[in-house]
This record gives sequence, C-alpha cells and structure tokens, in this order.
Amino acid sequence: MTQRMWNNHELKKNYDVVIIGGGAHGLATAYYLAKLGITNVAVMEQKFIGYGGSGRNTAILRSNYRTEEGIKFYDQSLSLYEDLAGELDFNLMFSRQGHFTLGHSTAAVSGLVTRAENNKALGVDSYFLDPLEIKKMLPEIDISDHPRFPVHGALYHPPGGIIRHDAVVWAYARGAERKGAQIHQLTEVQDILVENGKVTGVVTNRGTVSCNTVISVVAGWSSEVCKKVNVKLPFVTHPLQALVTQSYKPWLNHVVVSGTLHIYLSQTDRGELVCGNGIDTYPHYGMRSTLGFLESYAAHVLELFPVLHNVAVQRQWAGLCDMTPDYSPIISPIDEINGFYVNGGWGTYGFKASPASGYNTAQMVANGKAPEMIEPFRYSRFAENRLVGEKAAASVGS
Repeated sequence: MTQRMWNNHELKKNYDVVIIGGGAHGLATAYYLAKLGITNVAVMEQKFIGYGGSGRNTAILRSNYRTEEGIKFYDQSLSLYEDLAGELDFNLMFSRQGHFTLGHSTAAVSGLVTRAENNKALGVDSYFLDPLEIKKMLPEIDISDHPRFPVHGALYHPPGGIIRHDAVVWAYARGAERKGAQIHQLTEVQDILVENGKVTGVVTNRGTVSCNTVISVVAGWSSEVCKKVNVKLPFVTHPLQALVTQSYKPWLNHVVVSGTLHIYLSQTDRGELVCGNGIDTYPHYGMRSTLGFLESYAAHVLELFPVLHNVAVQRQWAGLCDMTPDYSPIISPIDEINGFYVNGGWGTYGFKASPASGYNTAQMVANGKAPEMIEPFRYSRFAENRLVGEKAAASVGS
C-alpha cells in the first residue's frame, strides 16, 4: 500500500501554535518547531499546500547579497538547502549551476564589484568577470556593442543554482507531519482572536480553535492577515510574472540575471527555460500574466541571447510578492500582541530563504527571543531608521 505524503485530520479544539500559510516557509517553520519538540502545531492553508509563491516561482538559490545581514542569512539558507535532501529523505533535484548577475553600465559594474568584495569578506564565493570571461562560460551570449545595453561584466556566484520547488514543499510537509504537526488544507483563517493584548485562538471556515501562538507566513497576503489584529506593517503587494518554454536540448548550464533589464533565466533538467521579469510597476493582487510582460521579456532576452528567437512559450503565470521599503523581510514578534508573529516581506526572493526562514522563526517562537541571525529583520527597524537595504541585490525587484 502506498503511504500518503501527509494525512487529512479533523481540526482539534486546541493547538500550541497555528501557522497561517502552507507554503515552504510555513511548512519549514512547522518542521523545525517539531524538531525542537513543539509538535502540537497546525499549518492552515486556505487552498492547497504550495498554492501560493512556493508553487509559483522560478526556484533560484543564491546567497550573493549586498548587506552583511542579507549575506549571512541567505548563506545559512543555502547551507541548509545543501543538506536538505538527506535530512528529509526526498530528492529535491538541487542543481548547483553557478549564478551570473550581469552589469550593463559603469555604475552597475561598480556595484557588482562591491558586492563581490562584501561576499568574499563574509566567506561567500563570488567574484567579478569581464565580458570575455563571461563569453567563455556562456558561449551563446552577445557581448558585442550591438545591444541597447551591452554587457560590461558580471558578478559570478558559483554556489548558486536551482531546485525543484514543489519537491521542497512536499518534503517539508511530509517531514513536519512525521514529527507530529498537522496540515490542514482548504482551511481559511477568517479571524484571529485577541484578548487583553494576547492571542487566544483563530476562527476558521471549519470552526474555532484556541491557541497561544499565531505565525503569519502568507507572502503576498501579509497585510491582509495583519489587518485581522489591527496591525499595519509596511507591506506593498505586487505580482511577479514568469514563463516557461517548451523543452530544448540542454545548452544553458548557469543561472543568468540582469538587474538592468529586470530579467533572469535558467534551464531545467527537462530542458525547459524558466524565465522571469521584474515585479509589476503598480501594486495589485492579480495573478494573471500579461502580453506586455511577454513582449518586454522577449525584447530584452533576445538582446542577450539572439539564439532564442524561435523558442516557443509553453505557459505564463504570476505570483504575489509583498515588498518592504528596504527590500528585506520582516521576521518578528509583534510587541503589541503577545503570541503574534509575522514572517513576510520576502519580495522576489522568498523561496531561496525558506530553510533559514523556517529554522530561525521556529527558534524565535520556541525560545521567546529572536536569534541573532534575524534580529536585524524586526519590524521596529523602520521606526528606528536602521534599514537593511537590499535593493542592490534584489536583481529584478524594482
């Protein structure tokens, strides 16, 4: 008899922790809480596991960020990813390909050199390449002066790569379930109950349950969940569009990103090209892709790779990103409401953060104190003017 990945459960009347959101971050949080011995946990997902950003992303992994806080955090996440298949006993199809961030101007090159040096100083493998060095590794790229934005150089990050995003979701879900957590699909949290400044439970479409702790891990819907407890945080939601082509003979062995052109692409083991753009320029909650995105992406990617002029697009999609003013996440308890935690603001770079996000959120909840790794990402930083400005490394985020 085939064993189920996870089971359907009746909703209990009481949980120690309710996690709102059944994506990679929420499931990772449940898994690491269970490893710490906190197993009376419910993951509540209004649709199905991996419905949101975890199922609508291009699954690029990297740690070549700009700030010390960002570099350390994403490097921890990448390290956790490296051992995750063995820990969860599930093939995640992690492929370390190397990651190019292209520069198309003197100013862009200067920024990439700075990032390379910051990475090196913190033990992260990144270095700068000139156009001829890029051409040796990416023979199909156009490094001539014909494109409107010629390639002047690139930040190369050897540890970068891709992973099978739905496999990560399934593996964390199975791991959390096996350690005692419960996963509830088609379970919408309609309200969060607060008495005397303390969380006491949640109201769902399947009934009311009591709990001491609620963790919001809902990506683009973060501001909507926070409204339920009258908390306003600086989240703005924008869709991020992507596309995938039909399968072709493998030729692209690296991840390629252009912050100037706001495009990126990689090739899967099946031969598909997975391609993404920058966020939509105005905030909204639509998740349908547009012709404008396709036209813009095609124009820019053909400047870099003219060889792609005849590729056939198989499908397009969009997912929601909650952006913060400094392009860094909020992972924090909310001081005004005892027992309420927010994990959001991941912008265009949330999936690569899933292991470290879940690991540190679990530590924060279990120990009642944020680990040093995520202390800089408290929501109070905006009022205290200590921003963690990652816009320079959020390559397609603006």
